[in-house]
Amino acid sequence: MSKASTAVNQNVSKSYKLETDKGSFDLPVYSPTNGPDVMDVTKLYGETGLFTYDPGFASTASCESKITFIDGEEGILRYRGYDIADLAANCTFMEVARLLIYGELPNKKEKETFENQITYHTMVHEQMHFFYRGFRRDAHPMAIMVGVVGALSSFYHDSLDITNPEHRELSTHRLIAKMATLAAMTYKYAVGQPFIYPRNDLSYTENFLHMCFSVPSEPYVVNPTVASAMRRIFILHADHEQNASTSTVRLAGSSGANPFACIAAGIASLWGPAHGGANEAVLTMLDEIGSKENIPEFVKKAKDKNDPFRLMGFGHRVYKNYDPRAKVMQESCHQVLKELGVNDPKLELAMELERLALEDDYFAEKKLYPNVDFYSGIILKAIGFPTSMFTVLFALARTVGWISQWREMIEDPRQRIGRPRQLYTGEGERKFVPLSKR
Repeated sequence: MSKASTAVNQNVSKSYKLETDKGSFDLPVYSPTNGPDVMDVTKLYGETGLFTYDPGFASTASCESKITFIDGEEGILRYRGYDIADLAANCTFMEVARLLIYGELPNKKEKETFENQITYHTMVHEQMHFFYRGFRRDAHPMAIMVGVVGALSSFYHDSLDITNPEHRELSTHRLIAKMATLAAMTYKYAVGQPFIYPRNDLSYTENFLHMCFSVPSEPYVVNPTVASAMRRIFILHADHEQNASTSTVRLAGSSGANPFACIAAGIASLWGPAHGGANEAVLTMLDEIGSKENIPEFVKKAKDKNDPFRLMGFGHRVYKNYDPRAKVMQESCHQVLKELGVNDPKLELAMELERLALEDDYFAEKKLYPNVDFYSGIILKAIGFPTSMFTVLFALARTVGWISQWREMIEDPRQRIGRPRQLYTGEGERKFVPLSKR
């Protein structure tokens, strides 16, 4: 038996006795490296005839993972044991990508090798241009991304055998590399500008910005402050444990689907406003507030339990403390606004809202601090991205985490096709009535 297959069993700390009308049953309890103990209900149905009921899987561990750890109560986010703030301050996005995929930070040679492997896969097949032309000009960028990422599988038949480690490796490099190119092409298509080919002399983040904002008619120089902010956004969004889109990638992958299809499924899940659309919702909220003079009124509405209005970008479902990613993004946000000197009333409104909320005792008591979506939305708007592109950039960054999670699942000898159960509350057996008698 492999080491991976025995990892959980070696951590059995105790058992929980379940009393049912069919007798008493012992359920093993595992102790993780960090986080709450986990009760194993794998054999529950076979031994008791009972299912568990957990809408949204909020109390269910769907897998064993060594990639990302979150402690929402304490405001902790770690990739492979490393604090997110340390990685964002000191690493390139490619270093973090390699860490998530392989488990260790690279040395100098490993870093250079991995960067070369990604850099020389950034070009996409020329026929991909025709896929874009098939979309309406006003198509939502996420609709385009779902289509073109899934379409990659039609070009790369040489890397679709998920049981082959070499194929998985090649698909990993291709997806990370080409996602930036496809995202940039999606942006260019939306604004009606020509596609810009990738440049191998630029870093991953610089190359992406170049493909988005350069034009053939004049030279474009990437602003270092903007590049640094984008690098941090990518790092902070690279993975976030078993959220909706990551669980979607794992579930799709459990069927044996090829990695391009799995990532396309993840993009579709991320598209939802309750998941990847949160930073776009921040800008929509600022439009609703309108001006700085209206902020007190809307803050009052946010405090009113009977008012449906919510301050978007404040608080987080997982983090019951300060979002650790927001601490990093707050610094970048102010740096970008200062560097670009953007004179935008909406951005000024956002900064005033941040100030008032942080000074208000109500928000401190409720721990409704600005989260990563609040700051990332402001940064992306200041850089020049339309709100419809925000979730695309989220998908670009999260692709690294999705692939890491997908690889971990494929390499786990205990993985089975996902098959959740249900609590059926529909009609019982009914006799069929012919049409003439209905």
